[in-house]
Amino acid sequence: MKYSVVFTVMIALLILLSPDARAQEVKVDVKGKVINETNSRANQKTDQAISAAFNKVEEGIAKGAKSIFRKKDKTEGTGEAEGAADETAVAKESTGNDVNQQVSAGETVQEQSTLAWNKYDFVPGDEVIFEDNLQSEENGEFPSRWDLVSGNVEIAELDGEKVIMMRSGQPTIVPYFKDPKEDHLPDIFTVELDLYYPGSGSFDIYLYDRKNQESSSPSGYTDLQVYHGGNELVLGTARSKYPGKAEYIKGWMHISIAYTDGKLKAYMDDTRLINIPRLDFNPKGITLYTYHATNDNLFYVKNVRIAKGGVKYYDRVMQDGKIIVNGIRFDVNKSTLKPESMGPINEIFKLMKDNPDLKFSVEGHTDSQGDDDFNMKLSEERAKTVRNTLIEMGISSDRLTSKGWGESKPISNNASPEDMANNRRVEFVKI
Repeated sequence: MKYSVVFTVMIALLILLSPDARAQEVKVDVKGKVINETNSRANQKTDQAISAAFNKVEEGIAKGAKSIFRKKDKTEGTGEAEGAADETAVAKESTGNDVNQQVSAGETVQEQSTLAWNKYDFVPGDEVIFEDNLQSEENGEFPSRWDLVSGNVEIAELDGEKVIMMRSGQPTIVPYFKDPKEDHLPDIFTVELDLYYPGSGSFDIYLYDRKNQESSSPSGYTDLQVYHGGNELVLGTARSKYPGKAEYIKGWMHISIAYTDGKLKAYMDDTRLINIPRLDFNPKGITLYTYHATNDNLFYVKNVRIAKGGVKYYDRVMQDGKIIVNGIRFDVNKSTLKPESMGPINEIFKLMKDNPDLKFSVEGHTDSQGDDDFNMKLSEERAKTVRNTLIEMGISSDRLTSKGWGESKPISNNASPEDMANNRRVEFVKI
């Protein structure tokens, strides 16, 4: 503005002082020209300033929009894996337009979201039909409860604990049954095992006995693979990674399979990764198979269990007045819960939440191994741990009591590993 006025005044003075202007009698409206020129130039400068300001605002909004889409791209596609327990699930459900946000020049806008996902609903079958905890095995021998299909497999000790070492030659083993060609898996069953993944390679659980049975799958996909560096489960075209778990891990993981009349779910540790509504074949047995490159890259297996499925918890308590659960697991000779125990505990929690008048006596039982007094104390402590866990989850303490029976009330004769597995249990007795 200041420069426009000065320029105008200088022009006016030049006109007035010009000899030609003085020599000729020319009537010039200097005042009017000065005013017009001043207004014109002032308006021009004002328009430029306003235009520049709008450009800044538009640029800021564009940057903000780019931020939104960039952040959205990073969050999309991370839900490959499915999905835990009703009350421990974590989440992300889109809130649509219900987002508190203000956009100004250059400001980043973040989406707000919440997800509800039942990622762990595994409950073991209630009748164990095959159990191998390796307690009676001798180091260096072939595992006595298995049969060899190929390769080399032996018992070893890893960190002081007995394991099945899948040693060399693409080792493949099947559980030993008296009538191996028969279908020894019921219509409802569960399979569990602890697997040491060495950082690379593939570990397969085939859902038929590859030594004694024929595959009945038209697609040819009959094996659940632990794959992709140990953070992924694959069965045919169904595949999913464990959310947030690094690839090429080394260490132990718990693998679980639940089959119910054609529907199959598979879990890694505390998360469901596979959920197939209709399997295209009938599982008849299991085969453990590994492929690895060197002797420094070995798979180890322990705590294999196959169990027959059972009736829903609500129907059990209404029919029998109690729920027998052998899927609540503890560390050896301790009352510390293992992570896989949360499946059945969450089901009990949901049952009690949905039925507020239901009260339970939580009762612990052991097998006959060990000292009687020690087993009694251990069963009491384990029952108390389960009770306290449910109370911490939100069940009122006056709806739960706890008690231990040790080995005094077996439901099997302790003559086999399966019998002992069925005797190691927690019962929820209606009161």
